[in-house]
Amino acid sequence: MAEVLAVKNVDTIKLISHLLEIRHSKQMSDIWNIGINLALRISDLLSIKFNDISEDRLIIQESKTGKIASIQLNPKALEIIHRIRQEHPSHIYLFQSYRNKQAINRIPRPLTRRAVGKAFASIGEEVKLDLGTHSMRKTRGYHLYQSTKDIARVMQMLRHSSERVTLRYIGVTQDDIDKDFKELVL
Repeated sequence: MAEVLAVKNVDTIKLISHLLEIRHSKQMSDIWNIGINLALRISDLLSIKFNDISEDRLIIQESKTGKIASIQLNPKALEIIHRIRQEHPSHIYLFQSYRNKQAINRIPRPLTRRAVGKAFASIGEEVKLDLGTHSMRKTRGYHLYQSTKDIARVMQMLRHSSERVTLRYIGVTQDDIDKDFKELVL
């Protein structure tokens, strides 16, 4: 699997959302926008059930680590969640598969990681970025780091245990760190 990147330009983040909606579906755009705001791994993002959400907080057990993630939902995430709930009141999953005919008579399931990955990769080709399902999480981490320069805070948000892993994960390179040293003169 190819390494995917954080999206560093805010306008590109918005463009990706728009392209996902017009080229694929509103649901794919919603996945992108919620994913950017929650910084969850794709497996955890797709497994969110409406009963995991209580008022303005999401509480789930991460599948990879087994850790409990308690995430305060921001206004944008809440707006999307409320709209999806209104449009699909019988759904169990936030991103439930419902478009194909096989889904109608089966036990409800979320969209697959593969379907989301294919949609993201096709938009990535269009915008000339290595885009994948981890891009949302990496993008959130990158932008938090850029606004705070607090790697410990980013590590907590991503629930990582190593600064080195977090810096590599969000795409902060030695060149970026060198540039910060050059530009910050006291």
